[in-house]
Amino acid sequence: MGPMALPAWLQPRYRKNAYLFLYYLIQFCGHSWILTNMTARFFSFGKDSMVDTFYAIGLVMRFCQSISVLELLHIYIGIESNHLLPRFLQLTERIIILFVVITSQEEVQEKYVVCVLFIFWNLLDMARYTYSMLSVIGISYAGLTWLSQTLWMLIYPLCVLAEAFAIYQSLPYFESHGTYSTKLPFDLSIYFPYVLKIYLMMLFIGMYFTYSHLYSERRDVLRVFPIKKKKM
Repeated sequence: MGPMALPAWLQPRYRKNAYLFLYYLIQFCGHSWILTNMTARFFSFGKDSMVDTFYAIGLVMRFCQSISVLELLHIYIGIESNHLLPRFLQLTERIIILFVVITSQEEVQEKYVVCVLFIFWNLLDMARYTYSMLSVIGISYAGLTWLSQTLWMLIYPLCVLAEAFAIYQSLPYFESHGTYSTKLPFDLSIYFPYVLKIYLMMLFIGMYFTYSHLYSERRDVLRVFPIKKKKM
């Protein structure tokens, strides 16, 4: 008599897909809440809603971006198929802009660029997490696949420009408040505005690398997708 087969819910592949589906669902719900909240606030308060975007949805955005670091672990241990370095660059951009530049400076939190940046991030993530969530359970739609693989081509460069503008607007506050600037032994010091200016140049170098990777990924996905059918 052969060994007894494990129930489906105990099989490693099922557990991996269940975990990924739950992770994508949490991200989808978080970004859906953000999109709904921003839309409702804009129709209720108009342009005034843009000023306090961070105060209204900053906590949920920080939660979503914080747990997105798990995606690096997913790629490293092999439960998510992606390249580690491009994803690391994308996550690093957002973590630095959100937690270092925006969260640390109250004056920056009231800038219009924060609202614009959150809209761009949200649009990209809504398309990506919806596509990933359905893919895990074997459901694919041609329109959604095309959207998730194409939307970034316009929005990602705009994201980088908005991130760069956020850094530019934050520089006077880092200079006046001295945030993160510190003195080191042997008459050395770290002047954080200089660090941000260096990162500003690196941001565009990283954008070129990430854009090239995403374009190659889009070409590969859309090349094989036409032979796939919707699975129920």
